Amino acid sequence: MSRARDEVTLEGGAAETSCDAFLDGRFKAYQPLNGPRAAIDALFLAAAIPARAGGRETVLEAGLGVGVASLALAARVSDARVTGVEVQPGLCSLARENIALNGMDERIAVVEANLASSPGILKDAGLVPGSFSHVAANPPFLTRGHARVSPDRSIATAHAADEGALEDWIKFLTRMAGKRASLTLIHRADALDTLLGLLKGKFGGLTVFPLFPRAGAGATRIIVCGTRGSRAPLELARGMVLHRADGGYSDEANAVLRDGEPLTAAPAR
Repeated sequence: MSRARDEVTLEGGAAETSCDAFLDGRFKAYQPLNGPRAAIDALFLAAAIPARAGGRETVLEAGLGVGVASLALAARVSDARVTGVEVQPGLCSLARENIALNGMDERIAVVEANLASSPGILKDAGLVPGSFSHVAANPPFLTRGHARVSPDRSIATAHAADEGALEDWIKFLTRMAGKRASLTLIHRADALDTLLGLLKGKFGGLTVFPLFPRAGAGATRIIVCGTRGSRAPLELARGMVLHRADGGYSDEANAVLRDGEPLTAAPAR
């Protein structure tokens, strides 16, 4: 299914879109052809959020993009109520269209807001502190001034942030998390030390789940999960190898990327 001739207005101007299938066709999403596009990180983030059907649990995703992670979670957890926060108006527009395309209007809400705004502004936007059972994010991986950033403004906004911006993301998630709420983050493996420092005293019972591109290689991504106010110690999960020797996805990875299975963090042995 394609929509390459239609356009959406992003920060860098008009951009053509494509319509792509996820989770083996369980849902579809329009994305900019030459703008921020969802990678496997969004699906792994959704798979690691410990929401379960039956409780009508509330979930917050910071950095919604076009909505792929929230749609993946909603496809797995049939009664979850998801709120996605996104700063780029064009991506908010696409996210709303994707939510409608998949019949998720009653279950996923889009809030256009800068998460670094004052608590009063965020509350006026409908973001009530302490109101979510689960908070999750795939924050920008790059730091402006320390990495090569795309000249496309929309991609640069999605993938790069100013020095110290990660602290704003953690503060926002902490403020929105209810008592004993879960936290789920995906980030670069080399950001672990920074993440642990920022989470100290806010979320405990942390589990670090490494994602290895292939057997024998170092982790390039980590998923960090925790619980608001927990004092349980840090655990290291055994993680997952993403690719077989022939370059295809491993069976474990396909269970997440194609079958929509939840990600369980078994401890390392």
